[in-house]
Amino acid sequence: MAHSIVMPALEMAQETGKLLSWRKKEGESVARGEPLLDVETDKAVVEIESPADGILAGVKAHAGDVIPVGQTIAWIVSEGEKPPVDEAASASGRRMDTKAAPVAASSAAAANNSVAPAAAGASSARISPKARRLAREHEVDLSRVRGTGGEGEILAEDVLAFVTSSSSPDGSPQAAQKPQAEAYATQNLTQVARLMAERTTQSWTTAPHFFVTREIDAGALLAAREKFGAGIEKERGVRLSHTDLLVAAVARSLEKHPLVNASWTGDGIRIHPEINVGIAMAVDDGVVVASIPGANKKKLGEIAATRRDLTERARSGKLRPADITGATFTISNLGMYQVDAFTAIIVAPQAAILAVGRIADRVVPVDGKPGIRPIMTLTLSCDHRVFDGARAAMFLTDLAAAIVEPEKLL
Repeated sequence: MAHSIVMPALEMAQETGKLLSWRKKEGESVARGEPLLDVETDKAVVEIESPADGILAGVKAHAGDVIPVGQTIAWIVSEGEKPPVDEAASASGRRMDTKAAPVAASSAAAANNSVAPAAAGASSARISPKARRLAREHEVDLSRVRGTGGEGEILAEDVLAFVTSSSSPDGSPQAAQKPQAEAYATQNLTQVARLMAERTTQSWTTAPHFFVTREIDAGALLAAREKFGAGIEKERGVRLSHTDLLVAAVARSLEKHPLVNASWTGDGIRIHPEINVGIAMAVDDGVVVASIPGANKKKLGEIAATRRDLTERARSGKLRPADITGATFTISNLGMYQVDAFTAIIVAPQAAILAVGRIADRVVPVDGKPGIRPIMTLTLSCDHRVFDGARAAMFLTDLAAAIVEPEKLL
């Protein structure tokens, strides 16, 4: 039985993915779970595994192609079996056309062909909700945009390509109207960087952020790392980090505060039964949030090993779909960059994100006298639609208690 390979959807807002490379050539054998292709999605570069044993056949997309989510790009077939002529129904979760859709052109080609004659009215073409929103934001006449999706559907990628290629109603190139110095100042963004800019803007402008800050004595945290680090390194082969201890402390604290671990759905609040702590990681072209699932049930050594594996895959561009989905709360730690304190933008649809500054010696009262203690600043960014300031303060109080007594996390 033939198994289709489709462009995966990692979240509801994703419309396209860019095929970076095939790990196998057409006609080669592949085992289930073996890396098959690399895809650049809205969030990161992701390694996609084969869904079945068999032979790669019927490849319809090539490196550099930008492909609508859910579209079949290849097949896994048995020995002697031919790939189906027509595409099977997509299992991506997104509605697809009943007819086979041509593979989308590369992003460069999409930009060159994005200006369509006005005769192709927007009313006669399918338009994705995201494309309509972007068109409103950029004041784009959709009748002038050529769709690259199935049966000419206009996608968000097409609207953004149109905005890039023209700056006036007659479609004249931007470069022709800009001074040379200004043209050189414009930097093209990768799909990951562009989508990160779009998502952070959307979160900042739609979620009513408020911030709660607390300074915490990190002496016990430093002592715990010193005490347990050697044992974990010997057992797991990984160095224990401050972030690992914070993930454990946050996960235990979230057990007492389900609203901080919740999400805003648009219609109400979704309480998550699982606690999946995301860690913001810097990569070459932006930031990705990799998730540690069930963090509240993991031992400290497991958290450290998982964090190391996620970091290595993120830096090498080999994150898997499961690595970047499902986070219910995020930690962003800039302490290693010598940042004292900062505020972070919530990763929608999550309800909160914790910004962590560096641990620095400060003069503070100790038993009524001046003393020097290692102090760390935590700032919790919160979505006021989900919980209020009092609940945010109570969460930070419990988190501070967990950090002061980290041995209870083991």
